[in-house]
Amino acid sequence: MTYLFTGLFTLLIGYFIYFNGFLSSEVVNNPYNSRQDTFADRIIRGEIRSSDGEVLAETKTAEDGTEIRNYPYGNVFAHGVGYSTRGRTGIESLANFYLLTSNASFGEQITKEIREEKNIGDNVITTLNARLQQTAYEALGSRRGAVVVLEVETGRILAMVSKPDFDPNRINEDWDALNDEENSEKALYNRAFQGLYPPGSTFKMVTLLDYMRENPDYVNFHFQCGGQLTEGNYTISCYGKKVHGEENLQKAFAKSCNTAFSSIGLSLDEDTLKENCESLLFNRDLPLDLPYSKSSFSLKSGSTPAERMMTAIGQGETLVSPVHMAMLTSSIANDGIFMKPYVLERVESYTGDTVKVFHPAVSGRLMTLEEAGILEEYMKAVVTEGTGSRLADLGFPVAGKTGTAEYSSDKNKSHGWFTGYSVTGESDIAVTVIVEEAGSGSEYAVPIARAVFQTWGTLNEH
Repeated sequence: MTYLFTGLFTLLIGYFIYFNGFLSSEVVNNPYNSRQDTFADRIIRGEIRSSDGEVLAETKTAEDGTEIRNYPYGNVFAHGVGYSTRGRTGIESLANFYLLTSNASFGEQITKEIREEKNIGDNVITTLNARLQQTAYEALGSRRGAVVVLEVETGRILAMVSKPDFDPNRINEDWDALNDEENSEKALYNRAFQGLYPPGSTFKMVTLLDYMRENPDYVNFHFQCGGQLTEGNYTISCYGKKVHGEENLQKAFAKSCNTAFSSIGLSLDEDTLKENCESLLFNRDLPLDLPYSKSSFSLKSGSTPAERMMTAIGQGETLVSPVHMAMLTSSIANDGIFMKPYVLERVESYTGDTVKVFHPAVSGRLMTLEEAGILEEYMKAVVTEGTGSRLADLGFPVAGKTGTAEYSSDKNKSHGWFTGYSVTGESDIAVTVIVEEAGSGSEYAVPIARAVFQTWGTLNEH
């Protein structure tokens, strides 16, 4: 009994140490923890800043002591930074513990407590780049959709834009309108992380990878595109019913040939394709700190030819979020290594002393180095000789894939996709764009990606 109670006591002490060292901030930061309200009674909420030094959120105190949370960029960072009244969202929620903790000097804290004055909370520096965010926001314009920009080697989230958006400075005044059930805008919805869309031809990256794994002789692929492919009662057409003629695999990918990839879909093993998709994080939890929607892949053994054809070109029941697509693209750029996306860079006291630093983390490997290299060559061909040719004159190489995703029975309605990355070897970025109800990805999504790449090139003198 002595050994038993000694062991239990040791485990209890160990848990207290573990809790204080690893779990306390998570528990305190839980939105259901009322202890946060007591923090706000003693601490002036700290600032949220971009990686390039811009203030994204700050607390202003009026003469009567009333505190007002101010967002200098208004709508531009609405979904990423979030808001801290009417609940908390975005970084305001993720970093709440740090913003309501003060690491001012001990003497200053004691003095202010004696005077019954509030201490100043710590500042949170994010990975977001204000120039890239502004560019992506302006390039998307008045259209619905999302843009996600990741730093390839680290997983740093450099930009996340979602539209329609809202002004966090007016969240109280606009609350009822934003939550009106008859309002179809859904402006509070973060499409970059929570939006789910058919991937269209961007999914051909996945189909191509599975085909290579199932067919070691994939380089011998040849196909005669006549603009349409019929199997049973179902016909797949290339975009605009364009006839691509004789194709090898790289040309079929570069030209985004639906008929070629539909024929590939008929040859693939459904179970193997599903396994490979799940290894690429479909139907899986993603290592993200902000709320997100899980991508889905549902093709099963015994599916119809029509289902296999549609799935191979990113239609059917497959759904993916923009951030997931950006993560897949970034992994290809990073030699198959998957980095955990993160948005908090470091925490500083209001005087500038570093309190905490967040570091890049490897989440695993999604594909071999060789597979990533082959996909990169095919994605480069999309830009040099295919549907992404508007990116060919940036002054540095880009690899990518366009997509046009039908989302209803009306085949004239589609979302425009682009996902790709710079290929310079110097802090490269992955850019994913979805433009809702626009048309082809090459016409609507590629110009937005181009603007982001141009700004990044200017910032990095490429």
